[in-house]
Amino acid sequence: RPKKRYISPATREEVYALYYDQLRRKIEERGTRNFPEYQGRKLYGELVMNVTVDAEGRVIGINTAIYSRSGGSLGIGFAIPVNTAKQVMESLIADGSVKRGWIGVEPRDLTPEIAQSFNLPVKQGVLITGVLQNGPAGSAGLRPGDVVTQVADMKVVNTAQLLAAVAAIKPQTEASFAVQRREEKLLIKITVAQRPQAPTNRQR
Repeated sequence: RPKKRYISPATREEVYALYYDQLRRKIEERGTRNFPEYQGRKLYGELVMNVTVDAEGRVIGINTAIYSRSGGSLGIGFAIPVNTAKQVMESLIADGSVKRGWIGVEPRDLTPEIAQSFNLPVKQGVLITGVLQNGPAGSAGLRPGDVVTQVADMKVVNTAQLLAAVAAIKPQTEASFAVQRREEKLLIKITVAQRPQAPTNRQR
């Protein structure tokens, strides 16, 4: 069995230095020759503290928080996946805001007990317990009691995966949803809408 590889502190420092150097060159190539050293040190510090890399030196997450009872590090941290951060960045650059997909359903995890009580042939997926009338899913024919097993080419086995898959779809895009409706397998095409903004206190 191959041994697990861990990135050493020295290698990690080299990786961050490489990122800094690449960014500096890109900035200078765009015509900004002035790249003060204090900015470089600040950027370097931000990279060291806020980027998670794998054993190959690839960025896999943006650090956001740590678990701590005293303010000191216990070695448990939380990071935003780099794919999510990239989607947010690209959306901000293109549209000036983050636009997430939404289909108007109330989902819950499909447990073995629920699958047995409904006599379903599938054991994994997301049970739809409610569908917004005239919403994207309702207009496309999705019903309460349906079990979503796949969104586009991504299999979903829990609510978090379903919400993430739908949110990643660009609004006004049609996507295929694999659905188990009791004994029948269906492929329902839903035109994903933009997630409504949460109401403010005044609007409530």
